[in-house]
Amino acid sequence: MENMNQLQQLMQLGQQMQSRLAEIQQRLENETFTAAAGGGLVEVTADGKGGVRSLKIDPSAVDPDDLEMLEDLILAAISQAQGKARDKLESEMKQATGGMPLPNLGSILGG
Repeated sequence: MENMNQLQQLMQLGQQMQSRLAEIQQRLENETFTAAAGGGLVEVTADGKGGVRSLKIDPSAVDPDDLEMLEDLILAAISQAQGKARDKLESEMKQATGGMPLPNLGSILGG
């Protein structure tokens, strides 16, 4: 009988955890994270799931003879913005789970 009570408590804890995680996902989906590269020549804003919401490019960054540099700046800014979103998600998840590790946060970020 004691095992049954423990199992029920474990199931309730799992449901509470699932609800808390869904709440975190919902909140972070509406939060944005901005990062810049090249001293601010390229700026990217991503949502809490890591999806790119906006991209701003300073006109002085556009050099037709060096598009590779601009491409690198864009990728760097995207990577930084997504990294900020991922770090925030991991921080929120750790807090919600009391530090207990969770498998595959990448699936939450759509990755």
